[in-house]
Amino acid sequence: MPNSSSLLLMLSGNLFLQAALALSLTLLLHFIKIPALLLSGLFTYVHPDDVAPNNASSNGVRAAIRRPGTNDSDLKPRKKSKERFEFDENKAQIFRLKLSDGHLQTRIYFEDFRSVFNSILVSLSCLLLHRFLPKSEESGVLKSGSFVPILFGFLGVGRIFVLIFRVSSERSASKLSEKHLSVLLGFLGFIVSLGIVHGAVPKWVFDVHFEALHGFEKLFIAIFMGCVSFFLYMPAVRIAHAFWLGTDQLRCNLPIVSCGWFARLLLHANYLVMVLTSMLWVKPFTDQNSRIENVTKLVGNVGMQKSEFDSFRLWCLLVSGLLQIASLRSNVQMYLNEAVLCWYQRLHASKVPDLAYSRAKVFLHNHFVCLVVLQFFLPASMVLIFLGLSQLDDDLLTNYEGVCSILPCSLLDKEVALFIAWWVLFVWTIYSSVTLALFRQGILCVS
Repeated sequence: MPNSSSLLLMLSGNLFLQAALALSLTLLLHFIKIPALLLSGLFTYVHPDDVAPNNASSNGVRAAIRRPGTNDSDLKPRKKSKERFEFDENKAQIFRLKLSDGHLQTRIYFEDFRSVFNSILVSLSCLLLHRFLPKSEESGVLKSGSFVPILFGFLGVGRIFVLIFRVSSERSASKLSEKHLSVLLGFLGFIVSLGIVHGAVPKWVFDVHFEALHGFEKLFIAIFMGCVSFFLYMPAVRIAHAFWLGTDQLRCNLPIVSCGWFARLLLHANYLVMVLTSMLWVKPFTDQNSRIENVTKLVGNVGMQKSEFDSFRLWCLLVSGLLQIASLRSNVQMYLNEAVLCWYQRLHASKVPDLAYSRAKVFLHNHFVCLVVLQFFLPASMVLIFLGLSQLDDDLLTNYEGVCSILPCSLLDKEVALFIAWWVLFVWTIYSSVTLALFRQGILCVS
């Protein structure tokens, strides 16, 4: 057993280790471009702009890299020819490109994805290191090194919310009706979370506790949860689309649309773990025998001790967040394949297909691919960061009056951080499940 002097020496080195880890990872990630490697090799699609080999001005096949609607006729006049009602089969083509670092550099939001990916990786690494370092409540924030993971954790959460707000405000990335529905769901999420934190929702519904929070702090948490409900709608709908196509629920038997067996296994595992984890905070699934004081045994055929069950819930949150990141490539590929499905449907819809809509959809999916990557990546990162913050069990910040005079210290309680991590996953699961149910009933369709 180390004596008090050696323990103090170890604790004083925690800050140095945390700072060294953060600095070295930041420098290393600047040279090793993991975000580019994560997206490289995905297939994107480009609709032909013009397929007229006999036309000298066209120079053969040209792909539509520019925005739909622009035409060479806007630049120089052409002689009007008689309208042709026969569809030229040569124009029924689509090009498949493999994304590389050069292609990704031209996509909007790629630099934002690379920067937020690096910062979140540094934050999670510091939180993980803090878990294994020796700690003491008497050593303070600086000597114990807790200042570094807390700082990077809150900076990561701030960057996530700024990017989600920017992505959600992108006008061409989603329909106006979807934005209105997001606002409505955000307001409903605020009302529900306000009822949860104030105890209006019966305690037998959710296994959450907010006894340490006061009036203003509860209102702040409710607003925060309402914003989460607003931001998560479009990403969850896109995840549902990716799952529907990736698992070939359309039964179209098109190899270019569906994915391989391993990616399909990831998609199924990701969804099932999300549903399981979100249900672990619902009281009918985790009910305890309230008639006996100091209950340590959970009721319901699971036979776990309460401490074991709490640890199991944390592990499920961790696995769910990691599975969402592991299935990122599959979800992004399905998003790109959705444009191919639209092109295929429009091509075979009639004898004289009108490919203007599919051409616009292919362009937008190609143009906003990194925006969708952010929508898939940020919610999973939020779950992992808040889960890591909930494991800072030394309550160091609540012992400093200077910090508590600036921030409401009860908001830094581990139960609040754990509730936020669960709420993100819970809302994400509800949106995805409802969308998949509407697909199953034929009310919505992927097109």
